[in-house]
Amino acid sequence: MSSQRLKPKRIVVVGGGTGTHTVLSGLKHYANRHLKLSAIIAVSDSGGSTGRLRDEFGTLPVGDVRMALTALSSDTNGTDLLRDLFLYRFSKGTGLSGHNIGNLFLTALADMLGSEAKAIDAASRILRVRGNVIPVADTPLTLKARYADDTEQIGETYIDEPLENHDGTQRITSLSLEPDVAISEKARQAIADADLIILGPGGLYTSILPNIIVRGAADALVETKGKLVSIVNLMSWYGQTHGFSASDHVDELMRYIGRAPDHILLNDNPLPNDILKTYESHKEFPVPDNFGSDSRVIRSDFLAFEEVKKPSGDILKRSLIRHDPSKLARAIMSLL
Repeated sequence: MSSQRLKPKRIVVVGGGTGTHTVLSGLKHYANRHLKLSAIIAVSDSGGSTGRLRDEFGTLPVGDVRMALTALSSDTNGTDLLRDLFLYRFSKGTGLSGHNIGNLFLTALADMLGSEAKAIDAASRILRVRGNVIPVADTPLTLKARYADDTEQIGETYIDEPLENHDGTQRITSLSLEPDVAISEKARQAIADADLIILGPGGLYTSILPNIIVRGAADALVETKGKLVSIVNLMSWYGQTHGFSASDHVDELMRYIGRAPDHILLNDNPLPNDILKTYESHKEFPVPDNFGSDSRVIRSDFLAFEEVKKPSGDILKRSLIRHDPSKLARAIMSLL
């Protein structure tokens, strides 16, 4: 058997937060010596427990890293409890309320071992992670967004959840990061070696694009021979993608990358009316499919059945309906 036939397939998921957690949770069940998984994670998170720890310790934001680690953790006996512990969030306690055990654990490991990279490696062993979790850069970054009305928001948390005096219907015209640093060598190499690169679902301007606008990342995505796969969000996001259609999401990816996705995954299962009413009260709506007969589009039922319940103590805004990990994983695997 030739060495070429023995070469494993490689899938890289780019993003952060619950969207990336969903994709990784499904794909990990296919991970073996023939399929290698990597997650490239943004380092611009500034809200909630992550933001507090970042401000106090000056380390890379740990929240999205923790989400990716738990998504890829083994399902063997004993690991389930550890995964649940990593996801546990305090709902009371002076100074502890809102903090996540996994965030505290990763921060402590980085302090003990001397680097975030060593902390991620150690946590990966503890959780028996089936893949690699790679920060897109080695320095914590601050996200800036400029809008069509020429206003500016500084900090991922204020772009994700705009201040009351901000008009969330304004489109973001440019996105930038400070300081100007290059993509990490591990992240660049993972993209170069990938067969598939998954973009989304998740916050377009706060989870996905913060990886792409790191210096050198877009070039890596253009130069790789791997196929780009865009998973379009189920709902618009007030303050980020108000009024966006499915093609608007993909067009923004193209604008920042300089390359069009090879495949586009779109849910075609109607969303529950009762949940839609809750979203409408927050000025958020289903993303309309306007792709027509575009051959790149794969339409299917990608919807998870159960409404997501936010844990007590979590002060950040979360989605109520999400994609189903298994359904997405099957569709992604069919593209290899």
